[in-house]
Amino acid sequence: MVLTPQGLRFLGRVIPCSIGRAGITPAKREGDHATPSGRHRITGLWYRPDRLARPAPWARVIGPGDLWCDDPGHAAYNQHARAPLAASHERLRRADPLYDVILTTDWNADAVPGRGSAIFLHQWRRPGFGTEGCIAFARRDLMWIARHAPPGTPLYVP
Repeated sequence: MVLTPQGLRFLGRVIPCSIGRAGITPAKREGDHATPSGRHRITGLWYRPDRLARPAPWARVIGPGDLWCDDPGHAAYNQHARAPLAASHERLRRADPLYDVILTTDWNADAVPGRGSAIFLHQWRRPGFGTEGCIAFARRDLMWIARHAPPGTPLYVP
């Protein structure tokens, strides 16, 4: 996968996408609304079984207690966590459809405090609507990516 000005280039396709509201940065920080540049990898796939069928055999279920910790001072920073969690976090099971399918990345896998967390590939609100730093797609395109991008798939953001 390669992010280009035209979209995400993957397996011979160019797929329209949205990136962080603040654009792309080589110096990602927690809460800066930017998409981190560099060489990343897909690390996992999560989905809402109450809303859609399993998109690929390796997909994990998003349950009511699934969270992602975004508190740089917590031991679970930039990792999947379960409720209850007093530290700052993002709920993976949302009322809107943005996280019905999530591909996680290895961004800040070492959990360096403040370097940024939860860089996902997920559904967009609408074309061109900036994200918090993730890369977002139309649902049908995201589902296609989910079926074709197993863990380890490279993602290059120039």
